[in-house]
Amino acid sequence: MSFLYHTFFFDPLYNALILLFKIIPWADAGLIVIVLTVLVRLLMFPLSRKAVLTQVKMAEIAPDLAKIKEQYKDKAEEQARRTLALYKERGVNPFSGILVIIIQIPIILALYQIFLHFPEVKAEWLYSFVEVPESINTFFLGFVDITAKSIVLAVLAALSTFVQFKVSTQGQTAPTGKSFGDNLTRSMQTQMKYFFPVIVFFISYSISGVIALYWLTTNLFSIA
Repeated sequence: MSFLYHTFFFDPLYNALILLFKIIPWADAGLIVIVLTVLVRLLMFPLSRKAVLTQVKMAEIAPDLAKIKEQYKDKAEEQARRTLALYKERGVNPFSGILVIIIQIPIILALYQIFLHFPEVKAEWLYSFVEVPESINTFFLGFVDITAKSIVLAVLAALSTFVQFKVSTQGQTAPTGKSFGDNLTRSMQTQMKYFFPVIVFFISYSISGVIALYWLTTNLFSIA
């Protein structure tokens, strides 16, 4: 597991960061993280696009799902069978967005571990074609040290998470039924809308400014 993590996440991200410092020598670490985040999001675009298309399709079939729930509200097994059949008919995979979320975990962990050592550069971690930069400025825009905690970046990360969720769920209607499933769905939507941004704030502030900046850039990229 450690080999896979270093091969596919830590080492590529570390070397990409150092390479960007060589390519853009005037940029501070914050700007480099923003550029790296955009590049990562572009690489993940096929997965992200699939997740967005799934959200659109889910919004389109929402009335049909509501009808199935109402028609088979007392027949859970038949309701599940009809729901799966509808997903298959419309080409919808409701779990397609999970992979995008899962991939974020090792990326965030790698960034956290990388910036534990900054501004020192570990030459032994570099690929043969990557040179050690002359200097690394960790102060984003000259006043926020992204290797330390930043309440400003943490707040912005949380607010952007709230906005991103609102934008991504536009056009989707919350279930209005009184069944356990409908109540659970409404509860989960409310928690995602209000509670998850709070979680993002505490994680971003507890770890470091670089995680908050990564989250903020990711959300802005998704909104755009």
